[in-house]
Amino acid sequence: MIKVNEFTDVKYDVSDSIATITINRPDRYNALRGRTVDELLAAFKYAWVDNSVGAIILTGAGEKAFCSGGDQKERAATGGYGETETGMFEIESLHKLIRAVPKPVIAAVNGFAIGGGHVLHVLCDLSIAADTAKFGQVGPRVGSFDAGFGTAYLARVVGEKRAREIWFLCEQYDAATAERWGLVNKVVAPHDLMNAAREWAGKISHLSPTALKTLKHSFNADSEHIGGLQSLAFDVLDLYTDTDEAKEGGKAFTEKRAPDFKKFR
Repeated sequence: MIKVNEFTDVKYDVSDSIATITINRPDRYNALRGRTVDELLAAFKYAWVDNSVGAIILTGAGEKAFCSGGDQKERAATGGYGETETGMFEIESLHKLIRAVPKPVIAAVNGFAIGGGHVLHVLCDLSIAADTAKFGQVGPRVGSFDAGFGTAYLARVVGEKRAREIWFLCEQYDAATAERWGLVNKVVAPHDLMNAAREWAGKISHLSPTALKTLKHSFNADSEHIGGLQSLAFDVLDLYTDTDEAKEGGKAFTEKRAPDFKKFR
């Protein structure tokens, strides 16, 4: 496992019983490459085993983005998301780890939570957003999808109609709309975001860890079967990303043009 002092894409800090995990690629809107996911997996595991940690905050560096999903520039240039420790892009493992870690995870959404970044915040136990944050999915536009927690669990959070709207229209929604839909718990001014997240994390850290762990896993139990759907979805996604249809989405993104999917109908 990658050591904290070897992190390049993620910052990890523990203070006052709170672990703060920051995706640190602001020049790429905190997009995820393979190395980023490996470091996030390590950071969450460090927070899991650290008995001084009572709650976890996940956020993004800078003011523009929480996370913009998979690094499409990397994907267009190399056909994948770069080197990893195991040779696998372990985003599915990260999704399951956020749910499994026995401590509440708070997403502090400081900017764009788009695509895979949107899925990450949805999977967190609580979400607090800056009023400048933007939310949305882009998979069908860039030749990708998340047919596991990113869809079925999203529908649990906002309802079937809203979840289908988010995925089928690929539009962006402001923080006020996200709060109204129940997609986030609270909206604050950007300069208040981390203070608000730390306030909630601090309150959580004073509560019974065994009770919190049991409550979290009890909440998860009702939707745990979605993990099976997600495994099937990622099997299909692995095949799909090698098709011309998927490549058209990624190519269009890097060329800053609308994709042409007509010939794939």
